[in-house]
Amino acid sequence: MRRLQDRAAPHYDREIALVERALLGDGRAWVCGQARGHVLELALGTGRNLPYYPAGVTLTGIELSGEMLAQARARARELARQADLRLGDAQALELPDRSFDPIVCTLGLCTISDPGRAVAEAHRVLRPCGRLLLLEHVRSQHLAVRAVQRALEPVTVRVAADHLTREPLEYLHAAGFAIEHVERSRLGLVQRVRAVRP
Repeated sequence: MRRLQDRAAPHYDREIALVERALLGDGRAWVCGQARGHVLELALGTGRNLPYYPAGVTLTGIELSGEMLAQARARARELARQADLRLGDAQALELPDRSFDPIVCTLGLCTISDPGRAVAEAHRVLRPCGRLLLLEHVRSQHLAVRAVQRALEPVTVRVAADHLTREPLEYLHAAGFAIEHVERSRLGLVQRVRAVRP
């Protein structure tokens, strides 16, 4: 996974911009605009969320790829955004229990090797009543669209470790989150989720 992301880093922003225009709309602003206080972002990538956080948040970001992380740090400097951006694995966070509210993850659960473990780790480091804010591409509920996703998925997984048919709500329920808000768009391909640790 790290090798794939390191290799993708130089052209990631250019390629994801096309996907964002077609699918995500104002999704990053929706997720980051709800962030307050001590925020953890999982699967930070190249830091594309950094411009969308409100002033005053204390941000910690975790990214598996050193090449992606270097770009995120450069973006933070350009934006004059103070942030603690670290190399790390969302599946095994080297962070104390109950230390963040909220946690943000955008387009991360589709590539993390074990998303269930990552969500369980998010649950562990969230404060009670803390929120997990997600923007993900997911398995469509439309049969024809889902059939196309399944046909493409062997290629996307091999090339970019990108799983097209994951459903984050399954991991959230298993980890003990309560779902506050779910919104689907773009033929069911995109999902916005706000979940809370009870």
